[in-house]
Amino acid sequence: MLRPDGLAELELAVAATDPYWQPDAQTLAERLGLPCLTKYNLKFCEYPQLLLCGPKGVHLQVTGKKAPGPVMADFVTGAVAHRRKFGGGKGQMIAKAVGMKGSIRPSVADVTAGLGRDSFVLATLGCEVQMVERSPVIHCLLESGLKIAQDDAETADIAVRMQLQHANSIEWLASVPDAQRPDVVYVDPMFPHTDKTAQVKKEMAVFRDVVGEDPDAEALLRAALDCAEYRVVVKRSRKAPEITGPSLEGVTPSFQLLGKSSRYDVYALKKLG
Repeated sequence: MLRPDGLAELELAVAATDPYWQPDAQTLAERLGLPCLTKYNLKFCEYPQLLLCGPKGVHLQVTGKKAPGPVMADFVTGAVAHRRKFGGGKGQMIAKAVGMKGSIRPSVADVTAGLGRDSFVLATLGCEVQMVERSPVIHCLLESGLKIAQDDAETADIAVRMQLQHANSIEWLASVPDAQRPDVVYVDPMFPHTDKTAQVKKEMAVFRDVVGEDPDAEALLRAALDCAEYRVVVKRSRKAPEITGPSLEGVTPSFQLLGKSSRYDVYALKKLG
């Protein structure tokens, strides 16, 4: 459950990986209204999760004796870097889903930004992307990761195409002026991923602890359909049902793109390009 300020009801504190970063931790703690620790032990910490400030930016760390590694928005190294270099370009399903074809690079509003990986892929392929995230904690991770990407020589030209908003996506979509409506609204509601890798399990567990439940998929899709200029793309687990509800009566995907563990439901409003 989210508090009125958007923070989930959880025990969370802010800390620094070493004393040099303590001022950053203090500033972040004051911004989020969270406790700031000057000393901590990851194995025996009173808080189940810590938001840590350090040389690699801000990351979320579960505590305890068998705690997994940190969760962060990393646009520079690891899996994201590999996908940037070897991901298949505009032949990727996500590129087809948002309507990339020839020289067409639609503007995209990713209204469930999460750790920003899909946004980064789209920006890598040339799209201007608005990332909208309502969780203050996840927004901090995105903000930190984006700053690091902006300062990195290999990713700076990609990061400049990514804008970050801290907002409730339904409210944000309703407030977008007609002249600034995105070509595509991209929605990835939280669902039980069938990907069983340790990294996905770790991140989904952290997301559920920090963000809470995600009960408003119907309202979000309705708002997306009312805002998008050309199409709405919904990412789902391959076997998950389509999003339905009273406000979506008679609304079905125009077509679907199927992957091994996920699919894209595409709601085409008018021809793109």
